[in-house]
Amino acid sequence: MSVYDIGRLCVKTTGREAGHYCIIVDIIDKNYLLIDGLKVRRRRVNYRHIEPIAETIEIKKGAKHDEVETAIQKAKLEKKMTEVVSIQIK
Repeated sequence: MSVYDIGRLCVKTTGREAGHYCIIVDIIDKNYLLIDGLKVRRRRVNYRHIEPIAETIEIKKGAKHDEVETAIQKAKLEKKMTEVVSIQIK
């Protein structure tokens, strides 16, 4: 079990969607993950460009966008998923 599990809630740290929450949907290989979210488009991302947080939701590997939305609503995380976090540049 790793920090980058399927269903893990993360924050994007780089790119135009920086500061938005996303969910890990699939692990592509040792460097890339597939993410999706309410304010984040479904895409492949380098694991260095997201920051995992403690919360997780129950989804299956490769879940479709509708399934991810339903799981977010079931976990009552809609408000958190629409927030934007300020990112500190190191």
